[in-house]
Order: sequence, then structure tokens, then C-alpha cells
Amino acid sequence: MSKFKERLGKLSPKKRLYALETLPGHLAQSVQGERLHQLLTDFDFIEAKLDAIGVQGLIEDYDLARVSDVLLSEGKTGTLGLIQGAIRKSAHVLDEDKTQLAGQLLGRLLYFEIPQIQKMLKQAKQWKDSPWFQPFNTNLERPGEGCLRTLTSHTGGIISIASTPDGKRVISASLDQTLKIWDLDICSQPKVLIGHTKSITAVAMTQDGKRAISASRDKTLKIWDTNSGSAVRTLIGHTDSVLAVAIALHGKRAISASWDQTLKIWDLESDSQPKTLIGHTQPVIAVAMASDGKRAISVSIDNTLKIWDTDSGTEYKTPIGHTDGVMAVAIAPDGKLAISASTDKTLKVWDIDSGIKLRTLIGHTGYVLAVAIAPDGKRAISASADKTLKVWDIDSGTELKTLTGHTDRVMAVAIALFDKPVVSASSDNTLKIWDIDSDTELRTLICHTDWINGVAIAPDGKRAISVSADKTLKVWDIYSGKELRTQTGHTDKVMAVAIAPDGLTMISVSWDTTIKIWDIDSGKELRTLVSHMSSVNAVAITPDGLTMISASLNNTLKIWETDSGRELKTLTGHTDWINGVAIAPNGKQAVSASSDKTLKIWDIDSSSEPRILIGHTDRVLAVAIAPDGKQVVSASKDKTLKVWHIDIGCELRTLTGHTSGVTSVVIAPNGLIAVSGSSDNTLKVWDLLSGKEVASFSGEYGFECCAIAADGVTVVAGDRSGRVHFLRLEGVKQLTVDS
Repeated sequence: MSKFKERLGKLSPKKRLYALETLPGHLAQSVQGERLHQLLTDFDFIEAKLDAIGVQGLIEDYDLARVSDVLLSEGKTGTLGLIQGAIRKSAHVLDEDKTQLAGQLLGRLLYFEIPQIQKMLKQAKQWKDSPWFQPFNTNLERPGEGCLRTLTSHTGGIISIASTPDGKRVISASLDQTLKIWDLDICSQPKVLIGHTKSITAVAMTQDGKRAISASRDKTLKIWDTNSGSAVRTLIGHTDSVLAVAIALHGKRAISASWDQTLKIWDLESDSQPKTLIGHTQPVIAVAMASDGKRAISVSIDNTLKIWDTDSGTEYKTPIGHTDGVMAVAIAPDGKLAISASTDKTLKVWDIDSGIKLRTLIGHTGYVLAVAIAPDGKRAISASADKTLKVWDIDSGTELKTLTGHTDRVMAVAIALFDKPVVSASSDNTLKIWDIDSDTELRTLICHTDWINGVAIAPDGKRAISVSADKTLKVWDIYSGKELRTQTGHTDKVMAVAIAPDGLTMISVSWDTTIKIWDIDSGKELRTLVSHMSSVNAVAITPDGLTMISASLNNTLKIWETDSGRELKTLTGHTDWINGVAIAPNGKQAVSASSDKTLKIWDIDSSSEPRILIGHTDRVLAVAIAPDGKQVVSASKDKTLKVWHIDIGCELRTLTGHTSGVTSVVIAPNGLIAVSGSSDNTLKVWDLLSGKEVASFSGEYGFECCAIAADGVTVVAGDRSGRVHFLRLEGVKQLTVDS
């Protein structure tokens, strides 16, 4: 116990709260820099402040150390900056679940061999208030890598964002039919604007930030008072979904673009009918207005841009060059250049006066959906369906930086007038805040280059195997996190791996339709089995190691003799892909999970019809059988897990808590807890007797697979970024005793 925690424990609740609120500020004002540094590197203080005040108050404490008269050394200020950066990056997690503090700090800071940080992390490892996941090594983005912060609140994809000139407020528009106004200084819960009856497709804000205009698939635009959050006026005129809106710098005029193939110019100070601009031959996707309000540029899926004179409503020029639909356009502050973004995966830079294409920006691997130009007119930022943003030098057309972190299409990007911050919006329902001037790039992790589809832990608990869509297998030392070997041989995605009970061989299955058996020590390929007529998705080995079962996308399972590789039997009955298979401890029963929303219980030795478990409302993606052979746990895209009794085939309980599809599940050797992974970026621990969630760990990408070692506490998981996570469950032994 630290001295701070000891002293805090002697205070009354009221005095304790007062101390947590005021002590950092008092130390800063009285120029007690060393004591402030000690306080802000004390895990007990960090935990207490988070619990009592919240994450934003904690983040703000670290800003005090930057005050010049605190007189901290550069090194100590840097240390506090790293801790603050880690807390800021985890803020969206800690806002929802304060029990993840220790795991988040360890996952982000273990890399740094700084005495004060290592001392703080040593304290964190002793945290015992409830079960939690302890990372063995750095498994999350470090401070200074990726985005500064993630904002979560929308329940649907975010399509558009707009920022005030000072970058302090952002308004986001979502498919969940709401707009949200965010104060980026405090990142508190946003103000919610409700009024549209269908998805909101775009939003723009006046320069003073007092008014916003939104566009919707309900065919209308709405003008909002951003201070009160009330709708001031509804603009009606389009005959189909309104897809974009832009406001002139003076705030008196707006222009909208619609699926009805027209644009409309609105006088925001009168109720006069809008001026309609006709010329595109397909829906108009986006529009931008020059700072003087006299010119606008629209883009369409007819592959063209059109430059308009907004006073007369006449078409000035039609630049042509894209080979597919144009999705976005931005105009440089000086009004001389425009940049367009297209589903042809390129951006193009145009001279507005002449309509001539100056250069093409190539680098994205998916549709380019949005673009913004920095206030200096020298850099542009693009957003893409490839889940990345790219920073470009406009004059040379060279790519300066790639920003990664979103887990779905990046739909929009906004840059404040004063260049900071940059905010992006994604179909993953989040906004991310970036510092594009930072020299720190996301480090190159030793990991797979594509999704990890399966992991397994050797019986000795020392090694793990991961398999990936990058067509490889990797062997890892669990406790150091070091890659021991990469194995190649498959020609398509490797989907699953199983290790024989003796730990000598491992079996991988792939979408190349093959099954491969490998020597686990040497990595030598021993045998390739070719019999499936379609991609192979899953594999399991009987406890005696003599038999294995594989599952295929052609709706069948095959039973094999492991030593000889001889096919023994084909099992049919599912009507869609089989995504997972598990074998009971007695080796006589198997359970399969399928995209047909069912599980089937098979008698391996007989030809009897399988029993069917029905209850999930979407694809069943994984299945596990308890050590006693009596319970089955299934994981589904319907966001739930279900516990079943294998003998009578009935559902015992449903486990809810994930907010997206559940992709994997494993049961601990004691049969009392299960661990699940989900595309909601979390791993969760479940008490199978009560059905309650008892612990959670949040990563930065969806978890595709997980495994638990024979010790019942070591967990290995793989995510969609290609990263392997090595974790230890803390506090679960007491949980199982209590159960």
C-alpha cells in the first residue's frame, strides 16, 4: 500500500473527495513539482481519482505538470506525458469500465523502461478488487501512436462531421438518426440533437459555431441552434435523400446535394424558395463551397465534378478524370485548388479556374470517401473504406503518413481552421482525434499482417500457435511474447489450428481446402489431407489424439484418422457454412456451429441423425464443450452466448453483454468460467453458473479467437489487426472458490 492510499484511507468520504479534487492543483500552485510528480505516478492515486472524479478530471491533473513554474525536469514531464497519453487513449474504455484501469495501463506502458512507470505498473499488478486481465507485454497502442483519443456514443455509423474554427467543438452526424455535439476540451458526454426521421447523411457548421445544418435521407435539411440543441427550421424541397450540405463562410447561404440529382441553394436569412442547380446525370454525393460563397463544386456518381456560379446558378466547368463515382470534394482556403475523392481509390487535385487536373494521389486500397485540406493549403487528409486516413503533400502529391486505428470504413474527416485537432468519423461508430504533426508513427509490431482466425495453446502452457488470413502460422513464447517461428505452406487464409494432446503435432485448416499436419517443434509439414471440396473453416482433435474432425464451407464435417490421414466419415445436415466444431471429453460426441443459426450434436461412432440446438437468431460462430461434457457454450453473431445441456439439448441460459457479434468462446479447465471474444473489441469472462459477466478487456480491434491454457488463467487471443494478445486472468481463482 502506498503512503497516499494509507493517508487517504484515514479520511472521511467528504474529505477524501475534496483531497482528490484539489491536491494536484494545490501542489502545482505551491510549486511542489516533486510531490506532484510522485502523486501522478502513484497507481493508488490514479485509481482513486478515476473512481471518485472520472477520467477527464484525471487527465486534466497531468496538464498541471506542464505549467512552467512547477519546475519539473524534462524527463519527469515526459514520464507524466506518457501516463497521461495512456489514460487519454483508454478514456473511452475507462468511462464505461473503471476496473480495466490496471490492464489498460499495463497494455500501453509496459514497453517503457522508465523507473517511475515500472514502479507504478508494479503497483497496478497488485490490484485485486475484482477479476481482470493482466497483459504479459505491451499489447495496445502506446502513447504517441495512433490517435490521441477515441469518442464513443453513437449507436450507428458516423457519416459526417464538422468542426468549429478553433477545433474545440465538433458535431457528428450518424445513421442512428442523431447529431451529437462534442466539447473536445473535456470530451464529456455529447449534447444530442434529435429531429430527423431517417439516417443523417451530412452536417455543416457556421464559422461562429452557433448554427449547424444537417441533411437526411428523410429528404429534408434542418437548421439547429447548437447552444440549445433545438431545431430552428426545416428546409424542404428535395424529392429524395439529401446527401450533403455546405455553408458559405458568411453564414447566409447554404447549398445541398441530393440523390434526386440536383443541388439547391438556400437563403438562410429568408423563407424564399431555393435555387435549383441541374446538370448531373446521377445522384449528387457531395458539395463544397468556396470561402467567398461565389463558387461551389459538386461531385456525383456520374464520375464528374461540376463547378457552379452560386449567384447565377449556372454551371461554370465540368472537370472529368475519375473512372468511377466521385464521393467527396474539398476546396483549398485560397479558392484556387480543389481535391476530389473517388471510388476509383484515388484523389485528384484540380485547378478551379481552368478545370484542369494537376495530379493524382494514389495509395489507398479501398474507396476514398472523404477529404479535407489543412488551413495552410499544403496538406490534405483523405479517409477511405480501407479503414485508414492518409496525409498528403498537395504540391508534390506524395503520401506523408498513414493513420490507422478505425476498425471499419472511415467516412469523414474534419480539420479545424487552426489546424488542430484532426477528427475522423467511421462506420465503426467512433470518432478519433489525431495529431497529424506528431513524428511518432505506429510501431511495427511482430505480428501477422492480416486477421488472426485461430489460436491454440500447447499442453505445456509455454507456447501458443496463431493462424491468420495472411496464410501463415506463427509459434510464440507465451510469457515473453516473442515469435519463435513462422510457418508457410497454405495458399489461402488459415482459419483454425488444433494441437494434439501429446503436444507433438498441430493441425491447421485453410480456405485452400486442405488440412496440414505439422511437427510442432521443427515446424516440418508432415502430411497434407485433401478431400474437402470447399474451404475448411474449423478443426478439433479427440482427447486421445487418434481422431480429428474438420468443418467446411460446403456444410459438411469430415472425421479423419489422425496418424494415417485416412478419411473415415462425412457428416451432413447443416444448410449453411460450418464455423466451429468441438469434441466432448469422452471423444464420442461432437458439436458443430453453423451459419444456419443452429448447432448440431453428433455421435461420432454411429450414423444416427444429429440432435439440433435452436435458439440463436443469427450465425453461430463458435462452440465449446465443458470438461464434464454436460454443457455446451455457443457464440453467435446475434451478440449473445448460450449455455446448453448436451444430454437433453435444452438451453440453460443466455449470456448478454457484448455489443457486437461474438466470434469465439473457450471454457476453463474447471468448467466454471468461459472467455469470449467479440468484434466489439472486447474479451469477456463469464461465470457459467450465474451467467454473469465478471471481467472485461478492451482492445483496439475486434477479437476473432481466444484460447485458455491448462492452468485456467493464461489466455491467448488474436484480433483483426493481426496482433496476438497474451494475458493472465487475475482474481478468477477466488471467483471459482466462491462459486
